[in-house]
Amino acid sequence: MKLLRWQTVVVGGVLAASAVLVAGPAEASHTADNPKKHRAFFHLTESDPQRASAVLTNVQNFIDVVGWKNIEALELVVHGPGLKPFIAKGIDADVKAKAEVLLTGGVTIGACQITMSRQRIKPEELIEGLTAIPSGVVRVMELQEKGYAYIRP
Repeated sequence: MKLLRWQTVVVGGVLAASAVLVAGPAEASHTADNPKKHRAFFHLTESDPQRASAVLTNVQNFIDVVGWKNIEALELVVHGPGLKPFIAKGIDADVKAKAEVLLTGGVTIGACQITMSRQRIKPEELIEGLTAIPSGVVRVMELQEKGYAYIRP
């Protein structure tokens, strides 16, 4: 019986690999040959400034590869501990610089009002340009229901 299960796994693996090879590479939907307007959002809930910086870098990389001409909408949803790196007082210089570039370029960074209330953070304590959203979790749901690509690096 063990031999039969092992053979099934091997045959299944070979078939799956063959299907991938036969299908060939997927075409990127943001190329000149295959243009598409993308709607995507990134999601941040961690308080570590290095993590926030990495996510902001991922957002910039997305823009660099896809190109603004192929982006219909792009957001970063921030809630819970993830709001802490965006408090102006004592902000990490790297986080501030990257966020400012993205905000100036047209990225929306949504800051959860529930988080602000629970952590006693006033909107004016955050860096300039963030957009207050009623709930980070609800915003994630809304964007997914609208067909946005969900990216959580």
